[in-house]
Formats: sequence, C-alpha cells, structure tokens
Amino acid sequence: MGREFWAVEPFYRKYMMGLFIVVSVSKIVAAGAEAKLKSFCGRGMGGVARKGMLVYEIYRALSYVVSPLLQLHLRWRKIRGLEHPTRLPERLGRPSLTRPPGPLLWFHAVSLGEGMAAIPVIKECVKWRPDLNILLTTATIEVIINQLPTGVLHQFSPIDTPAAMDAFLDYWNPNAIMLLECELWPNLIMVSSRKGIQLALLNARVSMKSFKLWSAPVLFPLISLLLSKFSLIIPLSSMQGIHFQLLQAPPFIINFAGDLKYAVEYDASKEELRSIDDLKVQLGHRKVWMASSIHRGEEEVMLGVHKVLKQVYPDLVTIIVPRYPQHGKDIAQKLQKEGQLVALRSQHQKIVPGRNIYVVDTLGELRHLYRLTPVAVIGGSFFPGLAGHNISEAAAAGCAVLTGYHVGHFSHMIREMQRLNPLSVLQVTGKLELEEAMLKFFSDAKVLEARQTASKQAFHALSNGIIANAWNVLYFHVLKQALLKGR
Repeated sequence: MGREFWAVEPFYRKYMMGLFIVVSVSKIVAAGAEAKLKSFCGRGMGGVARKGMLVYEIYRALSYVVSPLLQLHLRWRKIRGLEHPTRLPERLGRPSLTRPPGPLLWFHAVSLGEGMAAIPVIKECVKWRPDLNILLTTATIEVIINQLPTGVLHQFSPIDTPAAMDAFLDYWNPNAIMLLECELWPNLIMVSSRKGIQLALLNARVSMKSFKLWSAPVLFPLISLLLSKFSLIIPLSSMQGIHFQLLQAPPFIINFAGDLKYAVEYDASKEELRSIDDLKVQLGHRKVWMASSIHRGEEEVMLGVHKVLKQVYPDLVTIIVPRYPQHGKDIAQKLQKEGQLVALRSQHQKIVPGRNIYVVDTLGELRHLYRLTPVAVIGGSFFPGLAGHNISEAAAAGCAVLTGYHVGHFSHMIREMQRLNPLSVLQVTGKLELEEAMLKFFSDAKVLEARQTASKQAFHALSNGIIANAWNVLYFHVLKQALLKGR
C-alpha cells in the first residue's frame, strides 16, 4: 500500500495501527502468561490489581481497533432508523449542547428502564440542589425526554471507545458520574477515575450469567479493578450486595436504599390521560386482562389463553403489549390474516363490539395502560433464556399480578412482595396454569379483589422512602466530596 492510500484513508490507518497494538500486546501476554499467572497467585490483591490493569490495557487496545467498525455499525443503525437521524455524533462523544458553567452531575443509563429509574433521583437532586447542572445520557430518547425536569440536559450515550470517552469527558467535565444498574464500561470508569471524577453505581445488579462470567479467571481481575474505582455502590437487593462483595467491591462503599424501580414515576400529559379515559369508556363493563412486555413466542401462550377465556366470556378483551412495537404490528397482521378483528393502538382503532384483542404497538404508555385492567400478566418470563420485567408498575396500579418463572434478577422483587403478602404475585409455569388462574379470577370477584389489594399494599410498603434514602446516601458518599473539589 503506497503513501496515497494512507493519506486518503485515515479510517484504515487507525484500524491497522490499533490492530498492530493488539497483536503486540497479545504476543507479550502470551509469551509471559504462564510466568505472570504464577507470580500473580502469590501476590494477593496486588497481583489481582496488576492483572486487572493488564486485562484493561488489552480491552482498551481492542476498543481502539474496533472503533471504526463501531462507527460503521452506528451509521448502519441510523440507516435502519435505529439511531436518531441528526444526533449520531453524540454517540461518538461529540456534544450537541453547550455545557453550562458550574458543577455538573452525569447520570448514565442505557436502557429505557434504567433511564426511568434514574429520573426520581434526578428530581430529588433538582429539589435539594437546584444550583447543580444535571446531564442524563441514554441510548433511547422516547418517553425519557418528556419525563425530565426543566433544565436537565440530555445526550445520547457515548460508545465505550477511548476517543469517544475522552472527547465526552473532556467537554462535559462532570464532578460525579452516576451509573445505573450494570453499566460497567471499562474506558468510562478508568478514564473518569484517572481524572479524579467521583463514581457511583445506583440500583446495582449483576445477573447470574454475568456473575459467572465476571468471576472467571480472565475477567475477574478487570471487574475487581473497575469496582475499586467507585465511591458508592447501591445494590438493589442484599443478594446483589453479596455478589458485588464476592467480586471484590470494597465493603465500605456498599450501601442499601431499596430498588429504585419501585419509585419510577410517569408524568402523563392531558392528551395521554384523555386517551386512557377514552379507552376506559370503550371497554365499558367487559372482562379485561392484559399481557404486557411479552417477547416473541409468548404471544402464542397469551392468545391460547385468550381463546379459552373467550369461550366462557364472549365479550372478553385481551390487551397485548409487546416489548417492542414492531412485534405488536406483526401480531396484529397475523391475526388479521386469520380473520380476527384486532384493534391496533398506533392506528387509533376503537375497541368496538366484536373486537376482542387490542394490540399496543407504542412505547411509554404501559404504566397508564395498567389502569385499564384488573389483571396483568408480565411477559418476558415464560420461556428459558428470558429474564422477566418490572412488576411494580402493575402492582402500583392495583392489578392482580401474574408472571412466569424465568424472571432473572426480578426474582428479588417477587420474593419481597410475596414476603409482605403471599397473594401479591402469582407465578405460573405456563399456559395451563395461567388459564386456571384467569378462570378463577374472573369467576370469583372476591379472589380477584384480594389479589389486587395485596399487590397494591406490597408495592406501597416497598416504595416508601426509597428516593429519600438513595439521595441521602448518594449525597453523603459521593456528591459532598465531589462538590468540595470545586471542579
């Protein structure tokens, strides 16, 4: 390749330079791996920390190598409509907003659930320290942007490459960073620590699959190193706290406040509330139940139950809310081809007599939709490999709550609610048990009412004081020290 190639193709130059670094590091590691491992075994925590740094340097080199490919991937996602059409540079750490003067707190949440869990803490921060600037980064903008208090800044999450993270941190220069749940991004954490930025992990959790992976010899030193950089970890349960201690998080940084997902709030606009009230009128006195957050394949279970219930209650309405809107459109299309009358939410179709299935193919309305139904079946839990979804929203709305057994880290939420009241959550193994439960609920009003009351009471008991506790711990262990620096 001549000089002309390198002059006009900086993309490939960066790629090949990164590849050279990784190959060089890999050769060094391979050459001395056996000697280093023997040495580390006798060095205790110091050895683990050094090995963690070695693994991190390899990760950093790899993230440098793949950064051009990640940029191509982001552009491909943009073409497919999966990235914001005009804000793609934010994913590379390039700002689209002006950084206001004064202290700034960065809340970093990738998923919609993590972002919604962060908002109550952000509101508490605005309440007690209105002088602080707050930045929230997420991978999605739907729903989130409308829930943020006035003045809170939003950017899309930067990818965890050296260039993107350096650019982001250099520009925003936060005093403290609050990561949500399990967002342990090595470049973010290590670069922030090097710059003296305080780090907190809120609603911290690690799935059993990740825990086994992180405990393996290769990743354990890196995870231990990353956790040592935090000033505060707030686990969402005592079991999660044990997991983080086993991963060698310093015990003195682990403090409990409760699961922030109990405190998630959705502020509905007048238009949204009118829409829900209109649906209530359409439903009238018909029997109603909802299958929410379902994943592909679970619609067969729910539609099978619907068919059985409809034989007993011909005016029944089943509300299906898939996890992803496109899945809802696919379900409606399939049912329509079979000759069934389906109302689709995005097309504002009415629930008229003869239409027994209402498919919600929109985002951000679930908490309000729970007000329409006395029974909520939470999906993402009926097949192996799934990990459940938040049941607290349905409980807060006073629904009788049912779920499958494949619930992942949400098992702690179910156990807590069942401990307070055994009737608060009913777990079923599959279609037959779900049919039996639904028939029992619809045939016995007292049984249904007892389930509804139990779920609502358990939710209120568990949600009480969580945000105040989280704010107090966060301020004492992180913000107080971060703001004293006057950065």
